[in-house]
Amino acid sequence: MSYDFDTLIDRFPTESAKWHVFEPDVLPMWVADMDFRSPEPVIQALHQRVEHGIFGYPKESPELRQVIIERLARLYGWKVNPEEILFLPGVIGSFNLACYTFANPGESVLIQPPVYPPFFSAAKYAQLTLQENPLVQLADGSYSIDFDAFERAITPSTRVFILCNPHNPVGRVFRREELEKMAEICLRHNVLICSDEIHCDLVYTGHPHLPVASLHPEIASQTITLMAPSKTFNIAGLDCSFAIIPNEELRKRYEAARQGRIGGVNLFGYQAALSAYQYGQPWLDELLVYLEANRDWLYDFVKQNLPGIRMAKPEGTYLAWMDCREAGIPGAACEYLIKQARVALNDGCTFGPGGDGFVRLNFASPRAMLVEGMQRIQHALSRLG
Repeated sequence: MSYDFDTLIDRFPTESAKWHVFEPDVLPMWVADMDFRSPEPVIQALHQRVEHGIFGYPKESPELRQVIIERLARLYGWKVNPEEILFLPGVIGSFNLACYTFANPGESVLIQPPVYPPFFSAAKYAQLTLQENPLVQLADGSYSIDFDAFERAITPSTRVFILCNPHNPVGRVFRREELEKMAEICLRHNVLICSDEIHCDLVYTGHPHLPVASLHPEIASQTITLMAPSKTFNIAGLDCSFAIIPNEELRKRYEAARQGRIGGVNLFGYQAALSAYQYGQPWLDELLVYLEANRDWLYDFVKQNLPGIRMAKPEGTYLAWMDCREAGIPGAACEYLIKQARVALNDGCTFGPGGDGFVRLNFASPRAMLVEGMQRIQHALSRLG
């Protein structure tokens, strides 16, 4: 490979949230950023911007807008017009704003747990009622959608459905027919789709990502799509994302509600995003090969060495959703593994209903770190007797 994903870079001298919550001897395999150096073109572009020495207020980048338009057309055959793209500092604030804008206090937002914890907060912040359509776990550990239950979960007060695709934490990349069915139900009930697609570039062999809004103009007219280069190129700390809102009326309402609540993207966020999308594809191509190999190694290790724990192979993301309910672990699995294995994972209960007894593991790390973490877990479980 042309790029080095094997060297573990010391992140303790930095302000990394991932590496500073636990004691130094704990391997942090939880927060969803990668332990890989970002693409060199991104780093060089930031160096050049720093060398300029003046960091005034930035304007929106028309060049970045055009790069995104070309990328969406190339990857998905999705034609997006320039005015349909709004730049925002982050996806979480963006779906919070969607709930605030398109639902009134006391109305409802629908989500599919177990799911990314900030989805639960979005309803609370906007004073909305939370409605849930839990994903259904299959015998092999993977997940599907109960479409009858999905439609029953929608009531006359439901205004927004927050879709997570690729799904965090279960790793599904929803197929065309699944997306079409969810969209058809939402359109019939006049429910806005707010689609968090931040992991759209991190998908594996045989599981192409399809933006739900790209499937049909009618779906696009009732969808806000949220994307970002942050997970893809490991530049999350630079705070650059974008919303795609084809419906002009929805877009105007969203922009109006944004005023005074959510600011713009910072200078370095624009620069990093532009360089990543322009020149980062060779790095991303090799990253995906490395991540898929990590995923496959992890799946085999769990199956062969961790009795009582199972996981389905993620179709997308770099997050493994591990079912520990039959491992005989006393108490919460994540607490046991921090204390006994010195490995920090996310507690499944924070992902809502269906998460108890699960942990989420981030495998976007050098292979040696992944191996060490899993061997620590194997040793800790062997002591359960």
